[in-house]
Formats: sequence, structure tokens, C-alpha cells
Amino acid sequence: MEKKIVKIVLTGGPAAGKTTLLSRILKEFKQAEGWRVITIPETATDLISGFGIKPFGNCLSMLAFQDYVVEDQLHKERLALRAAQAVPEPKVLVVYDRALLDDKAYISDEEFEQVLSRFHLTTQEAMSKYDAVIHLVSCAKGAAFAYNLDNGARTESLESAVEMDDRTLRAWSAHPKLRVVDNSVDFEAKIRRALQEIFRVVGRQEPMDQKHKYLIALPDVNRLVLRYGALPFDMIQHYLVITNPGIERRIRKQKNGADSLYFYTEKHRAEDGSAWSTERPISLKDYRKYLQEADPELQPVHKVKYRFYEKGQRFEIDIYPFSGEKAVMFVYTEEQKELIPPEGIQILREVTAELAYKNKTLARTQQI
Repeated sequence: MEKKIVKIVLTGGPAAGKTTLLSRILKEFKQAEGWRVITIPETATDLISGFGIKPFGNCLSMLAFQDYVVEDQLHKERLALRAAQAVPEPKVLVVYDRALLDDKAYISDEEFEQVLSRFHLTTQEAMSKYDAVIHLVSCAKGAAFAYNLDNGARTESLESAVEMDDRTLRAWSAHPKLRVVDNSVDFEAKIRRALQEIFRVVGRQEPMDQKHKYLIALPDVNRLVLRYGALPFDMIQHYLVITNPGIERRIRKQKNGADSLYFYTEKHRAEDGSAWSTERPISLKDYRKYLQEADPELQPVHKVKYRFYEKGQRFEIDIYPFSGEKAVMFVYTEEQKELIPPEGIQILREVTAELAYKNKTLARTQQI
């Protein structure tokens, strides 16, 4: 079977949601489903945060800085594509946290051509390296209340962030598969829309918009695997002590095939009642460090999630070690579509709005 490699760039203005989108991609594209995700981190941030190389800050011009960025970016891309050929999975999604054309937003078109020419590239050749580009619009445009400077390499004011978003969009505007995801919806919906664009590019069934939660009788997991091809994912989530009253923090370990992934999540609540979540992948070292901040009043939530598709709907069934009779089922459907329960699943009742079935409550009660 010929290997399928899809290369997608995540770009956009500052504080647009790229890191959260990346973590969702890692969750959606499971190794057990035949996909491997290879990520290329943002080069400029690596150089600024890791190497201490800053334009102007140490007498390095922005033009000279772009030489460093392009050279490092090309090196990372070559290694990523070699890795894509080497991994055993037949399908590989290579995700770039910004890429070559992003550098064009910081210098003139003529200067960008000069930089590329030193690496024997034209703008068109650089652009053709990527199958699709997802531009997430900065929250500075339409969601300014969520703009922050949490990224140590981010120093833009709100006005500068808007300008950089415009310049970045212009830099990629000629790409034939550029998709723009704006802030006309809330943050969670924005991330879902971006995921839908990625699913279309790779030819996978898109995630559904409508989400409902049901309490069900404990199903036969062997039947889920054999009848529906359900894939089990072992997950454990810890809530961390609260350091800011407006932010709930948690970490999660998720076993994907033979690998484990680790995530750090923050759920923000504004004074007006609005809420949104941001998430980023973290290393095992960081995961262990965050474990030292686990809330002693809450127990970890351990579950095995079984995911499958049936009759145009997506089902996720969470099975908890503390419950031998019941489980929780999530159903994702298109708007207004009637639920068609899978054969063999006994629904007890819908619990979408019930606090007793939220993860944080389960961390306290350990019962459903």
C-alpha cells in the first residue's frame, strides 16, 4: 500500500488558537486508526525562546533573522518528511505550526524573494510544499477579550496583532487551498470548523456539530469492537489546584496505540459568563511536573473511551473502572438529526445538562 502523506500548515495572527487546534488534531488522528501525526513546531518561537536569537534585540536585523528562520524551517521539514516515510503507519499527517510563507509577513516581498533565493527557492516553489493552509484569525479581530501574552515570544499589542493577522493572510493568499477560520462563532466552534476543514483535506468523515450525552447500561465492549470496529483509548485526567479563580486547569494522559500523548488544558470563564478552553500538547516531563500540582481534594478520572461511527453519527462510549453497571455515551450528529441508537445499546436517559456527569463531578464522586 502506497503511503499517504498530507501536509497542512496552521497559521494566522497572534493568539488565534493554533496550539489548541494542534492538540485536537493529535486527539482526532489516532495511530490505532492508521494515522500518524508529525508536528513541526513554530521555528521563530524556537529561535527566540530557545536560542535567544531576536530581531533587533541583539543587533540582528529582521531580514537577517529570516535567514535563520528559513534555514531552520527547511531543515525541520526535511527531517519530518523522512520520518513520515519511516513510520509504520500507512497514512501520515504532517502539521506545520507556521511555515515558510509566514516569514513574508515580516519583510517586504522583494526581501522575501532574496531570502528564498539564497536557499535556491522561489515563492511559488515554497508554497507548493504544502497541501493546504488553515488560517486562524487572531482573537484580536472579533474576540479581543481573549487576547493575552501567555506566549513568551508574543509581544504584539492588540493593534499590532490585527496588523500581523492581515499581513500573514496576505502572505498565504495565493495558496490554492487556503482556508480562513474567523471569530464569527465562539472559540469551541471555531476549533471545530478548523477541524472540519482538515478532515475535508485528508478525506476523512468530518466531526459532527451537535453533541448529546446519555447514561446507558454497561455495553458488551467485545461487541463494540467486533460489530462496530470501535477503538479503545485509555485516558486519565487530573485536575490541578486553582491558582486563578477564573481558570480551571487539568492535565490528561491519553494512550494512542503504542504511544501516550499528554495535554494541558485551561478552561477560562469571563465575568460576563462566557467560557472557552485552550489546550496544548505537553511532554512527559511536563506532565510529571504538573502532577505535583494535582488537587488533593479531587481524584483522577480514569476511563476507556470507545469511538465508532454508525449510520452517519459518531459515538463515544466512556467506561469507568468504578462502575460495573453503567457507562456514558456521547453522540455527535448533524443539526436536527434524530438519534438512531446503535443495536445492543440500552439508553437509560439523556444527561447532557446534568452536572453529576461532568468530569469534575466524577473526580469528586467516582460514581455514575
